[in-house]
Amino acid sequence: MFKTVEESSAFVHELDKRLPSLPGFPKLSVKIVVFPPFTSLYTVRNISQHIHIGAQNFHYEEQGAFTGEISPLMLKDLVQYVLIGHSERRALFHEKDEEINRKVKTALNHGFTPVLCVGESLEERNAGQTFSKVENQLEKDLEGLSPEQVEKVVIAYEPIWAIGTGVNATPGQAQEVHAFIRDKIIEKNPSIKNFLILYGGSVKPQNSYDLLSQDDINGVLIGGASLKIDDFFAIIEHSYCHTN
Repeated sequence: MFKTVEESSAFVHELDKRLPSLPGFPKLSVKIVVFPPFTSLYTVRNISQHIHIGAQNFHYEEQGAFTGEISPLMLKDLVQYVLIGHSERRALFHEKDEEINRKVKTALNHGFTPVLCVGESLEERNAGQTFSKVENQLEKDLEGLSPEQVEKVVIAYEPIWAIGTGVNATPGQAQEVHAFIRDKIIEKNPSIKNFLILYGGSVKPQNSYDLLSQDDINGVLIGGASLKIDDFFAIIEHSYCHTN
């Protein structure tokens, strides 16, 4: 919950202005997505042909008596991505896996790319429950999807204990969970060839290069650092070091 319409617009304009300095521009080997507030989506949607737009949340119903909610129909022509199951949605707004599963299915049915967030709390990690928690979330959140649909879902591993705390998982810790996620999804969907897993949790320029160096980390879901244009762009540049 940051940035007014004017601030969002200025941010995306500035980001677009910096893109020509990236290797290979205008053909970009890294996909850049920003998730502005709902109030800014219409304004920022056509600022840059190189920056994709996503929504931070949405409702799984197309319309109805759900005051204050945003439906997939309202997002049509505004976004290409939707964030689903972020830890703050789960913790603060009590979203359950069953609801998240419905959102994933709705997103796919309407042509959006879901970015599904999973991750464990500090208590669960200390209790040795990281893998069982993540596996349980994946099981419930992807229930009823075909392998072709699962392949379209971007998974974001975000250890809750590392979000906004300044304490990120080490590259080794993150890689271990990413490899586990990849193995579990392929185990249930052997026909899948390629899908993306992002890491999210206190990602900043100081650690993004090492995180992106890991075999199973395909990108990053950035929180606080994405609000500062210099930090955000530095992380994008680090992404390029691993794709060019």
